Amino acid sequence: MSRSGFLLDENVPLLLQAQLRRRERSIRVVAVGQPGAPPRGTPDPELLCWIEEHDYLLVTNNRATMPTHLRDHLAAGHHVPGILILPRQLNLGLVLDDLLLIWSASLPGEFQDQIVYLPLR
Repeated sequence: MSRSGFLLDENVPLLLQAQLRRRERSIRVVAVGQPGAPPRGTPDPELLCWIEEHDYLLVTNNRATMPTHLRDHLAAGHHVPGILILPRQLNLGLVLDDLLLIWSASLPGEFQDQIVYLPLR
């Protein structure tokens, strides 16, 4: 079971955070720019360092550069709990179900150093 939190990048709708918390009160979910999270405008390589240090999975829609940033991060000897990339057409219900499944049923380290594209189906 994984109890990593979720860090939503600044381009992810905050409705996702609200709905995750509504469905599971104990979930750790913060968004870039909020207290306890990196500030808005934080470069992607620094976000990867933050999720590594704080044990959060990054939820993003950054398909263009995130794979390169992850490759560089890993090449430097670092790790990440995982990166979850949202679909281009966001189906909130499917994404919520997937995130809750990942949070509640995945094994520790199951997504380490990986990029996973949602939805899982």
